[in-house]
Amino acid sequence: MTHQVHAFEPPERFVAGTVGPPGERTFFLQARGGGRLVSVALEKVQVSLLAEKLEELLSEAQRRFGVDLPEATPVTGDNDPLDTPVDEEFRVGTLGLAFDVDSATVVIEAIAAGEAEAEVELGDADDDTDEDPDEPDDDLDRLRVRLTPEATRAFIERARRVVNAGRPPCPLCGQPLDPAGHLCPRHNGYHR
Repeated sequence: MTHQVHAFEPPERFVAGTVGPPGERTFFLQARGGGRLVSVALEKVQVSLLAEKLEELLSEAQRRFGVDLPEATPVTGDNDPLDTPVDEEFRVGTLGLAFDVDSATVVIEAIAAGEAEAEVELGDADDDTDEDPDEPDDDLDRLRVRLTPEATRAFIERARRVVNAGRPPCPLCGQPLDPAGHLCPRHNGYHR
């Protein structure tokens, strides 16, 4: 079976987004460029963790290599919905991150779910993107994007907005609230 690498170096657009109503949303990473559109599905927690780890990677690149980082901008970024059609290429199992010092770019790899559980690996800030011996199997599809620090910051801001746009959390237990309320463990099973 041949694996496919969808490389966008750089993409015209790379965003996290959702399809469906709150509570039933499916999360996607979507890259567009060169007349191609690739959408890969992933879990909400993976989007949240990806934004967090990208923030850490940018800070580390600034600390170790003196990379100029753009300031976090107010909500002026890309708020448009995902491009259609949203056809799932694969479900993400592993996310790999690295900072390419030579080009001062962030490399994000979303690798199809294989045997491994979903996780985010934070690459060393001076890694380049050569294959690593402990890298996931090469026979898995992957989406690779290369972003400037500015584009990475914009991605982080949007990813956080997308994650936070779902159902509000219960102030007592933190679980998402349904419009009809929910059975809160802190209320011994009574509705709020």
